[in-house]
Amino acid sequence: MKSFGLSGKLLLTLLTISNGLTMGWFGYDQGVFSGVLISDDFLTHFPRVKNDHNISGITSSCFSLGAFVGAIFAFTFGEKIGRRKTILLGSFFNTVGAVLQVTSFHLPQMIIGRVINGFGMGMTSSTCPVYQAECTKAKYRGRLVVFGSVSNTFAYMLSNWINYGLYFRGGAIEWRFPLAFQLIFPLFSVPLVLLSPESPRWLLNHEKLDEGLESIRLLWGKNLSKDNQEVKSEFYNILATIEEERAQQAPLKDVFFGKDKHKNLRRVILGMGTQFMQQFSGVNALGYYMPTILTVQLGFSKKTSKLLSACNATSYLGAALVCLLIIDRIGRRIMMLYGSVGMCITYIIAAVAMKISETRDTYAMGALTVSMFFIYYVIYGTSYAKVPWVYSSEINSVGWRTRGAAAATATNWICGFCITQYTDIAVTNMRWGFYLLFAMIVLCYGPVVWFFYPETAKRTLEDINYMFDSYDTLFLGKYKELRQRSRPDSFIDAEIERIEAINGNRPLDDEKFDTNHVEVTSSVSRV
Repeated sequence: MKSFGLSGKLLLTLLTISNGLTMGWFGYDQGVFSGVLISDDFLTHFPRVKNDHNISGITSSCFSLGAFVGAIFAFTFGEKIGRRKTILLGSFFNTVGAVLQVTSFHLPQMIIGRVINGFGMGMTSSTCPVYQAECTKAKYRGRLVVFGSVSNTFAYMLSNWINYGLYFRGGAIEWRFPLAFQLIFPLFSVPLVLLSPESPRWLLNHEKLDEGLESIRLLWGKNLSKDNQEVKSEFYNILATIEEERAQQAPLKDVFFGKDKHKNLRRVILGMGTQFMQQFSGVNALGYYMPTILTVQLGFSKKTSKLLSACNATSYLGAALVCLLIIDRIGRRIMMLYGSVGMCITYIIAAVAMKISETRDTYAMGALTVSMFFIYYVIYGTSYAKVPWVYSSEINSVGWRTRGAAAATATNWICGFCITQYTDIAVTNMRWGFYLLFAMIVLCYGPVVWFFYPETAKRTLEDINYMFDSYDTLFLGKYKELRQRSRPDSFIDAEIERIEAINGNRPLDDEKFDTNHVEVTSSVSRV
């Protein structure tokens, strides 16, 4: 494994930046097309987008449909080819799709370009959080996975400001330049991915033990040796979990009927559920159509709509930065519960304000509605914007982690496709009722999270495996260990037992590893 002399925090930082750039590309694509859709020159080239709600919907939502297929590809082949190769292949498709969009003069080419771009984005968005989670220590795993999502938000904000700035320029550059700007991302992300090591958990799961040990050595600290206590502890802990999974591996039929010990189906569904909740919070309805909603429904000018969208994206970035600081301290469950209640309140107020604006106080009620959109994004940015990406990257077992994350991402994209495809029609026909519908949907998330979603903060990925193996319950009320934020003592004791068992049975002192056996149980962290 080529490390080019890099190790420890510097190497992990470069890996995190490469993931951040790749996820930033994803966020940029989510934001850029909202401004493109209302550009005069774009509508001149593609008049059917303006005149037909269905054409407008499919032009926007085909990106999500392509991403859904890309996530399914990652589900099927991602575990075989590895994390790095999946990200690199996805980046290639992203680039091809972007070039096709920038050079489009006919609507079919634009749609094909967006589908190909989306296909690559489905691959990268389902793999980057898993790659980051598997290469990071438990104590700051959540923060670094969220960093990728914060980069997504930053790029989303950037795309909105670019859209606003180019509004004054007009012409083809108003929409072609924003689409072309996304090609900046792979210029930096691809070289950094090539510098980064493969996930140690993927390597060990595919019996590349030498490379897996080397990957841990490089990522866990600067200039560590293979004899280092913490390196060996992590190696044994991961290897023990993988071997336990293999020893108790159930046929695929048993997995789908929930009869396997590791509860893989339940874990995949929990990850998919977080992404379903994210999309049916209505965020893409606002993200893709914010300028359209502001101009058509609330009567703002195109200039003001683009400015408000850019300002909203900036406050959204601030919320994402707050999430980065608190996600490992507060925990995943509390953030989702707070998000459910908070988003519900903002939607109800927005719906009432919009209803009143139809008959009186148009300007004041329009301003109140926009304020609720801003507050909604702050609440969403500190809850469902980030937690689902972290949760789906850590909840699954080693053997199902890629497939579970890909299934969750596929859920995100297919739900995003449905929301984006029909938002234009729904906003026109339902008006204020559109927001009341989402208020009722997000309110239902609270009980679901409370009863079914165990806490994963401050747990190692191997702790999460132990949790599902040892606690055979669907409802969480019975066991405090599944709900508490601090790491349970029973999880710590189980880790020590795993390390001692495999450390005693197979020390790393043979010719294959050329290292000396040391005692490693003392390095277990009680975070």
